[in-house]
Amino acid sequence: MKYLHTMVRVKNLEESLDFYCNKLGLIEVNRTEVPAGRFTLVFLGVSKDDPSQVELTWNWDTEDYDEGRNFGHLAYAVDNIYETCQRLMDAGVIINRPPRDGHMAFVRSPDNISIELLQSGERLASEEPWSSMPNTGHW
Repeated sequence: MKYLHTMVRVKNLEESLDFYCNKLGLIEVNRTEVPAGRFTLVFLGVSKDDPSQVELTWNWDTEDYDEGRNFGHLAYAVDNIYETCQRLMDAGVIINRPPRDGHMAFVRSPDNISIELLQSGERLASEEPWSSMPNTGHW
C-alpha cells in the first residue's frame, strides 16, 4: 500500500490557493476541471514530483460544510483492489463504495474517516461480486 493524498473541500478556491501556495509554500502539481460533476480538483505538493499531496476539491455550487465535511478522505494505492477489499471485508470492514470499476473503493475508519482505495496502475477488469455490489452508507 502507498499513501497518495489527503482531500480537503474548499469553499473559495482562490483564497485556498493563496493560503496553501503563497503562504504555506506548496505548489500546484495538477488541476482537473470536471464540468459534468461541477467541481475542480487541484493537487498541491512541496515539489512537482512530491508523491504526498493535498487535493483541494472545489465544488462549483455553494455548500456549507458542517460536521467536518470539508475534510474529504485519505487515499492509498493498492496492488490489487479486489484482494484488498476482500481482506477488509473478511476482517469485518464495510465496503461503502465497492470497486465495481476495478479502480476505486471507499471504506471508513472506526472514527468515520473516509479512506479511498485506488488500484495501482491500470484498472482491473470488472468481476463479481464487486461489479453488482451496491453502495452501503456514504463515504
